[in-house]
Amino acid sequence: MKPLEGLLVLDFSQFLAGPSAALRLGDLGARVIKIERPGTGELNRQLSIKNQMVDGDSMLFHTINRGKESYAANLKDSEDAASVRALIARADVLIENFRPGTMEKLGLGYEAVKELNSGIVYASVTGYGQEGPWRDKPGQDLLIQSLSGLAWLNGNADQPPVPFGLAVADMFAGAHLVQGILACLVRRGRTGQGGRVEVSLLESALDLQFEVLTTHLNDGGELPQRSAVNNAHAYLGAPYGIYETKNGYLALAMGSVVRLGELLECEPLSAFQDPKTWFTQRDEIKQHLVSHIQTRSTEEWLNVLEPADYWCADVLTWERLFAHEGFKALDMVQEVRREDGSRRLLTTRCPIRINGERLLDTSAAPKVGEHTAAIEQEFQLRDVQSPEGQQQIDGGERA
Repeated sequence: MKPLEGLLVLDFSQFLAGPSAALRLGDLGARVIKIERPGTGELNRQLSIKNQMVDGDSMLFHTINRGKESYAANLKDSEDAASVRALIARADVLIENFRPGTMEKLGLGYEAVKELNSGIVYASVTGYGQEGPWRDKPGQDLLIQSLSGLAWLNGNADQPPVPFGLAVADMFAGAHLVQGILACLVRRGRTGQGGRVEVSLLESALDLQFEVLTTHLNDGGELPQRSAVNNAHAYLGAPYGIYETKNGYLALAMGSVVRLGELLECEPLSAFQDPKTWFTQRDEIKQHLVSHIQTRSTEEWLNVLEPADYWCADVLTWERLFAHEGFKALDMVQEVRREDGSRRLLTTRCPIRINGERLLDTSAAPKVGEHTAAIEQEFQLRDVQSPEGQQQIDGGERA
């Protein structure tokens, strides 16, 4: 039995941060119902990666919505709106990532929802928080990386800011949202009290930098200086970085520069006996390593460094990674399929194990409204009458 079995999650969110949080709760056993517009569904269904579409929906949508059910509701329609409210009254968790104030305008803000269900955990993702001058800016990952200083940490000293090749702000915000949701569920299990969980992409991007920001805040406000040679961490000294070899690349983490010189037979490194110089003269040290490491293959260097327990690694392409026994042992890839068997695709599984068991789910992302009829029958939603004067609800903007 998965830890969250028996819990009902309503996923009103779209794009990446909110849906990824709902996905993880689903991986842990919760039942996740995606609330979507009839016909078009969530906007992310049409936001393709590399123009890849699967059965009419984007590969990105499939990636972060596997295992969910889809309930299509026209929230301008009073009957549909009443059905959604009835569903909320039965739910354990509600997730939304509209811009601040949108859910309140729609009659589904936390205070209104709490009246329907006092024990619900109401989880929100915004771009920049509920207040401040950036409150209404579009919450998009590249923009967050840029504003948070995250992109400014990447690349060599002579390069412009370099963003990550992943939507890291979205992903970490989703993970932080899950942490908050689980904490509130634990409290609810002890006290019966629900709660509101809020995260923002910007705060998640700042938290991601807690190590370097703490150093900066306690270092007289000195700004980090990126290494001019193979920069990998603005606050770490040599040899930290990735180096080109005769046939590939070699990653070197923290370690004694002197010991490294002995192992690699790189005599110039013996001059740096004082560990403080490994930071203050890191570019000089790295430059010695750049020219020396290019003389031999990655395999040759690994055969020297690994037996000596010096922290190092090959730098793999996905092709080489997938062929490696170390990757195969993880069994990270699973096949998912739509309920009618019409489409199948490969994706990663949940990285968490419970009692040694991998958390697998073979259900692919749903079609728009695929489960509407079954959900209405199960929860008897069409028996719910629209209250007199009920405020109409419409779709909102993304976070």
